[in-house]
Amino acid sequence: METTKQRIIDAAILLFNANGYSGTSIREIAKRAKVNVAHISYYFTNKAGLQEYLIATFLEEYLSVLEKIYQKLTTYSAKECAILSVKNVMAFHRENRQLARYVYREMTLDTMLVREVMSTYLMKEKYYLKSIFEKGKKNKEFQQISIPLVVMQLKSMIIMPFLQSQYLAEVWHVMPYETQTVDQYQKVIIEWLEHAVFSHHSVGKIAL
Repeated sequence: METTKQRIIDAAILLFNANGYSGTSIREIAKRAKVNVAHISYYFTNKAGLQEYLIATFLEEYLSVLEKIYQKLTTYSAKECAILSVKNVMAFHRENRQLARYVYREMTLDTMLVREVMSTYLMKEKYYLKSIFEKGKKNKEFQQISIPLVVMQLKSMIIMPFLQSQYLAEVWHVMPYETQTVDQYQKVIIEWLEHAVFSHHSVGKIAL
């Protein structure tokens, strides 16, 4: 059975996505979640606390996915870790697609919360991804790439279906959360890595 806290979280994600953070009131969240306003105060203090909880929880879980891949660098090749990053991160985003959409929209704003997120969570993300590509470049698994540019490009490609879901649905008539669509898009990203990042003399495609 869904808990009171989870109902508040689900309602907040839905309303923040539909109306924006500023356009959503605590009372609207409480009404949608079918709880008393006092419940929101109890679990999250206020609307700002609720927003911070949503963003922090999403990023902590996301970093946990990346950290597990980073830990495999001692036994896996950089190429294997790069492919695993695409597959596992795409899967995580798909499972948390509505929250991913909201979080990445918020990341485009210049707020104190976003600055704090950049200096903590996203610096860790940068470290994990850079480590994979640095190992690949050092071991000549990868081409002589610009690591910052490749990491930025890879991140942009991974989050695009979740950040731009409305664009895909309305313009391209693609449902970005359908399994077939995600699998096809994921294949395109891995093919990009094969051609633009991985050394041409390295071992062929790897299925993980």
